[in-house]
Amino acid sequence: MKLFNNVSEFEYPWEQLSAANWRKYPNEASTHVKAVDVLRRELDPSGRRLISERLITCEQSVPKWISMLIGGCNVSYVREVSVVDLDTKTLTLRSCNLTCANILKVFETVKYSPHPRDSKKTLFEQEAKITAYAGISKLCNKIEEWSVNRFHENALKGKRGFDTVLETLSERWNISESLVDDIGSSLVDKINETVEDFKAVTEDLPKGTRHESSFLSGNYSEIRKAFTKSS
Repeated sequence: MKLFNNVSEFEYPWEQLSAANWRKYPNEASTHVKAVDVLRRELDPSGRRLISERLITCEQSVPKWISMLIGGCNVSYVREVSVVDLDTKTLTLRSCNLTCANILKVFETVKYSPHPRDSKKTLFEQEAKITAYAGISKLCNKIEEWSVNRFHENALKGKRGFDTVLETLSERWNISESLVDDIGSSLVDKINETVEDFKAVTEDLPKGTRHESSFLSGNYSEIRKAFTKSS
């Protein structure tokens, strides 16, 4: 058995990254991932943990000597179970290969969590346990070494691809936030105008009707807070 370990950082907060995870594929770098199908998705009784099960279809060229062992097929299937935990602020993905599991078994664990020193970043931790099954130990070692190298290549592609997805989504989120801010400012301006209009009108009303017409102006500060972005 061989181990593959990888640690890196993403320049985005955990909340954005955990949301973007569901739109990670397809991307321009990880072209070997051809399809992602959701098999199951449910909340646990607490309503704080989202559990998902997905089937990932990959297609990637392999060396001829590997192809002879697995029968010449470049398509493989991976089962993934993920847990988004709002209490611990972690997104954990565990996966294993379904294809050629009698020759090679790969158990992978990926964890996304808030960066311990920078809340605007996310820490990425990846571990894979790779075990080959063959009658010749040298062949097992060769298969495992090739798998570790392939994991390293795909990890680099995955990081690059996810960064492009995050960049695109971040731009959309920033536009949405800007629109909300603009709408909120516009509403506050309209409220200001309306209150001033009411004040002007009630000044000309008889005293008996001023009390009925002064609700908006009397509650102006509370109404304004509702449409002002909190700092």
